[in-house]
Amino acid sequence: MKLKLFLISTVASFAATAMAQAAEVQLWRLDCGTIKVKDLSVFSDAYDYQGESRTLTDSCYLIRHDGDYMLWDTGLPAALLNAPLGDAAMNPTLAQTIPAQLEKIGVQPEKISTVGISHYHFDHVGQAADFPKARLLIGAADFKAFTADPAPFGLEPDLLAPWLKGGSKVETVTGDKDVFGDGTVTMLSMPGHTPGSYGLLVKLANTGPVLLSGDVAHFEKQLETENVPPFNTDRAESLASMDRLRHIAKTLKATLIVQHDADDIAKLPTFPKSAD
Repeated sequence: MKLKLFLISTVASFAATAMAQAAEVQLWRLDCGTIKVKDLSVFSDAYDYQGESRTLTDSCYLIRHDGDYMLWDTGLPAALLNAPLGDAAMNPTLAQTIPAQLEKIGVQPEKISTVGISHYHFDHVGQAADFPKARLLIGAADFKAFTADPAPFGLEPDLLAPWLKGGSKVETVTGDKDVFGDGTVTMLSMPGHTPGSYGLLVKLANTGPVLLSGDVAHFEKQLETENVPPFNTDRAESLASMDRLRHIAKTLKATLIVQHDADDIAKLPTFPKSAD
């Protein structure tokens, strides 16, 4: 009986300590651009979406882990600020920069200690260079692609110049990565769209787990029909990553956010409100 009481007391003590030491995590959804797609069939190598068009969001995210701030993806380049929408197959434009949005909640660019990148495409690394003091977290295979000749589709090396030139700290990632070492923010290996693509799992105390897709899919329908864009680097890996994303969301009962899907990002509060 004494042993049982001792074990119960010990477990309760450990639980209380863990709760007391748990990091406070907060998540903001930022507006990092819009992409008007004239011909949506470019997102399927199986000839789906013929004759359809769609406007994609280009969302990125600010995460506060106690006193540390992390950006997940950095959207379209600032050069596209107020760019007019043309008549090309894909037409990107940016309504406001990340620093301008951070200013609204009193976060200076210097406070961003980590920039996590889902993959190397220009619409996800566009404003990274505005945070040269931050540690860059990026898939090892994707970072290697920045030195490839010729550069892969959608990759613009100048956008990561502070890290490519060696002046800023970069940490390349293989496999999953526990960003802060306590399980609250985890980069999840999701290759296929690019060789080193990642999603992000953020565990919030009140909202629960939030799963950010990167570009495993560009809109929810792709996950249902398993449509793979022809510009993905590996079809089999793309399908496997879709399956992993769905499975994690179901297992954890997570809020799944497909980052380019306007309906999905609306599951999170509109900036400057946050989820916690």
